[in-house]
Amino acid sequence: MKTVMAFGSFDVLHPGHLYFLNQAKSKGDKLVVVLALDKTIEKVKGEKPKYNERQRLEHVKDMPMVDKAVLGYETDPYEIIEEINPDVICLGYDQDSYSENLKEKLAEREMQPQIIRLGPYKEEIYKSSKLKKHLQ
Repeated sequence: MKTVMAFGSFDVLHPGHLYFLNQAKSKGDKLVVVLALDKTIEKVKGEKPKYNERQRLEHVKDMPMVDKAVLGYETDPYEIIEEINPDVICLGYDQDSYSENLKEKLAEREMQPQIIRLGPYKEEIYKSSKLKKHLQ
């Protein structure tokens, strides 16, 4: 069984997220989604998420393509990858946080998952930062 891992905030779910998660699921048999903690989102994006981490976790758990959804860790963002040990990691087209040197960071931990950067879905419309501005 091939395990795929995807990461994100998934604060305001939209068709771009569905596209991303469906594409990730197509790369294996089991899709594990790691959601960023509220503190991590504030650190990376400079603002609090609209929905708290528990709410976001429940929203993602309810998605049909998701086999398992978990929260990431605050101190070591790579620990959850080590714990789940996926065969494939799917990154979003604009996902920069913790993805730089990811292959090298995981190799230091003796892990060599395939890393795939997935393409966007109508990013001119379905981009969380753009959508959140309309919701305020």
